[in-house]
Amino acid sequence: MSKKLTVAFGGLGNRGKDTYAPTVKMFADRMEMAAIADIDPAKVADVAKTYNVPADRCFSSVEEMLQQDKLADALFLTTQDRQHVRQAIPALRKGYDILMEKPISPVLDECREIVKVAKECGRRVVVCHVLRYTPYFMKLKEILDAGTIGDVVSIMAIENVCYWHQCHSFVRGNWRNSNETSPMILQKCCHDMDLYTWLANKTCKTVSSFGDTYLFKPENAPEGAALRCMDGCKAKEDCPFDAEKIYLTNEDTGILHGHDKWPCEVLALHPTPEKIREAIKTGPYGRCVYHCDNNVVDHQVVNLEMTDGTTMHLTMCAFTAQGGRYAKFMGTKGDIIADMHLNTIDIGVFGKKREVIDVSKLATDFSGHAGGDNQLVREFLDLELDGKEAPNITSLERSMESHYIALAAEKSRLAGGAAVSLDEMRH
Repeated sequence: MSKKLTVAFGGLGNRGKDTYAPTVKMFADRMEMAAIADIDPAKVADVAKTYNVPADRCFSSVEEMLQQDKLADALFLTTQDRQHVRQAIPALRKGYDILMEKPISPVLDECREIVKVAKECGRRVVVCHVLRYTPYFMKLKEILDAGTIGDVVSIMAIENVCYWHQCHSFVRGNWRNSNETSPMILQKCCHDMDLYTWLANKTCKTVSSFGDTYLFKPENAPEGAALRCMDGCKAKEDCPFDAEKIYLTNEDTGILHGHDKWPCEVLALHPTPEKIREAIKTGPYGRCVYHCDNNVVDHQVVNLEMTDGTTMHLTMCAFTAQGGRYAKFMGTKGDIIADMHLNTIDIGVFGKKREVIDVSKLATDFSGHAGGDNQLVREFLDLELDGKEAPNITSLERSMESHYIALAAEKSRLAGGAAVSLDEMRH
């Protein structure tokens, strides 16, 4: 029998419990769950039962788990943003390799520290830039690397944050307040900063950025709005952000239409309509979007000047009916219009008829970040067990580039759009 990678799971939130834990069964011949830790005893009990984790390998925190002798080959670290580094460093010193949910940290010095410690310990940290592993972006990378449109001179990209996703994650949810977690441009868009520099094979020189919280603040509350959606709100009928609409009745997200996965599984363990109603009635996800303790932006633009004089522009905006990424790549020999929502790559080589590639025909697994979640774990297993390093796998140093850019963007935004040198962030 071939060797299995033993994995400890630190954090059993949506990413740990609902995304990465199922891969243990998906890759049962190559992977085994060895230990689990979370502050929620109900989640620990549920995962322990599902994956046959012994009671003496179940812990109430990552810190408690790391007090033990090394329990596994690798640690899947999926706790909150500001916990990552302080949990990762002792894990590295214990001898764990780490698959870490992004972002690494919103604190630049912490990011630098983990790079230093990983080198000292000779351990591997792979950050979950999962979109690199999608059939969509792998195909786009193949086309660009082949020189199909020549050298990329400019990229115009849009990160469409669906309106209800903004409400769920960034107004009511865990990433609503940058003082507790991360700036939105880092938490949501470190994907984009990683993707577009990787796709174009460019290095960023300077960043400028503008953005703010435009809508989701008390002064914009409609007349008659209550503090909670189910507390007699008089604006409820016409409010698209109403929690009952998002979690119960919406055809795309509501549990009454059979949607018992994300986002409903964030509100309740094994969600039912009754559990969701109670969560809306009493928990954070039932608060009025105009009366939350959020401070992260709901729109932001980022301008990037590259070291070779080329440029990129990213718009992140929450006022979109559908999510997904859109980008136009403009090169010396042609352009590409890439629409992730449509799963199409539209190639226009100068002087030739345009060609449209339907990416949906190139793969079968488009679950979890368009297939990226499962493929990331597959390639991490290849790396850990066989030493097979796929081109998509990011080094910790490479992942840091996306963080430098995102943190520079936030610094620029807070300074009224002043240009920030990336060398200033790197050193």
